[in-house]
Amino acid sequence: MTIPLNPETCGVDFSPERAAAALERRFDVECIRRDFPILHKPLPNGKPLVYLDNAATTQKPRQVIGKIVECYENYNANVHRGIHALGDRVTTELESAREKVRAFIGAGDIEEIIFTAGTTASINLVAVGWGRRFLTTGDELLVNEAEHHANLVPWQQAAQATGARLKFIPLAANGTLDLTALDELLTPRTKLVALSGMSNVTGAVNPVREVAVRAKARGALVLVDAAQSAAHGGIDVRNAGIDFLAFSGHKLFGPTGVGVLYGRRELLAEMEPMQFGGNMIRRVRRESSDFADPPARFEAGTLPIVEAIGLGAAIDYVTAIGWDAIVAHERALTAQAWGQLSQLPGLKIIGPGAEQRGGIISFTVEGIHPHDMAELLDRCGVAVRAGHHCTMPLHAALHISASTRASFSLYNTSAEVDALCAAIEYARQVFRRG
Repeated sequence: MTIPLNPETCGVDFSPERAAAALERRFDVECIRRDFPILHKPLPNGKPLVYLDNAATTQKPRQVIGKIVECYENYNANVHRGIHALGDRVTTELESAREKVRAFIGAGDIEEIIFTAGTTASINLVAVGWGRRFLTTGDELLVNEAEHHANLVPWQQAAQATGARLKFIPLAANGTLDLTALDELLTPRTKLVALSGMSNVTGAVNPVREVAVRAKARGALVLVDAAQSAAHGGIDVRNAGIDFLAFSGHKLFGPTGVGVLYGRRELLAEMEPMQFGGNMIRRVRRESSDFADPPARFEAGTLPIVEAIGLGAAIDYVTAIGWDAIVAHERALTAQAWGQLSQLPGLKIIGPGAEQRGGIISFTVEGIHPHDMAELLDRCGVAVRAGHHCTMPLHAALHISASTRASFSLYNTSAEVDALCAAIEYARQVFRRG
């Protein structure tokens, strides 16, 4: 698979010449790891870092860090306002990042790309700007209990504010969506179906396109929370029939504090803004205002400028590596981890088999609370996540209060999967001695 490499740093080089010259190179994870400074810094206890908390946030390559520094050092200014060289340059960089996002998700128009503070802010913008304007008593919103709170609580609030009601797609025994009853759940009153591209707990990859086709046959819109799925495979919003899509920069090797909302142009044109102030207006009178067209209508105040530019650099980075290569590498890691973890005594994996999931494996170990497990793994240098992962309804349905989650990314290695398993065995030994 295509891996454009810089021979001096082993980093990704964005030039077409190097991309063409690297057509026959294989995916070299050790080479890619050199782009991530934090992976080579020992922890306070002297252990090397095994970072398996990628579902919470990904580490940042030098290319993204460098772009952020470049911006602050060379053309720091506000956008869309200053009639000077710095203002022109930073505006050009920001709008270039917007175009990169558009191409990344397959949107048809740059005006369909709105920069927000993150996935949560993007979904709330739809829930308020669209939901509270168009939902009414008796309307239905279709969700499921495996969703992150960010794609559930806003719809709860929208339903309470408008008189709409929530309906739930059931889950199969393995944690995937059970679509056998979908056509019955979809009615003429269904206004929107909200689902994630990939569960942040089970790792289950949801059949977004199939759901979208069936939803649209009933006249419903489709919103996808791509916070997890954006970093694990290409997205094509038009081909998949997605009306709204949200994701965060920090889970895609970019900075924190920036996210994206994609919305079909005609839908955004009908939505109300959620914040008001500068930049989002066309004309202001003493007692009324006219709002600007999207995306400015939904970008009140000063944008996360440098963060958005950094997100553009992150998109350059993964695009240069190639999604086929990234997905193949992560699938191999996930299959290895699923196979080895499933053999450990007392360990129960949550969700489907490796072939139906992305790079996330959540589990419980008999006799060890997930918080204790995470602390003991940390002693071994293995960073994982423990808790309910902002999916309390799912954990309640599973009759557990918490789970431990390991999540993989393009820079993780087979040896790190081995380290995870060894650390879990260490934790079991500690509890046996105790």
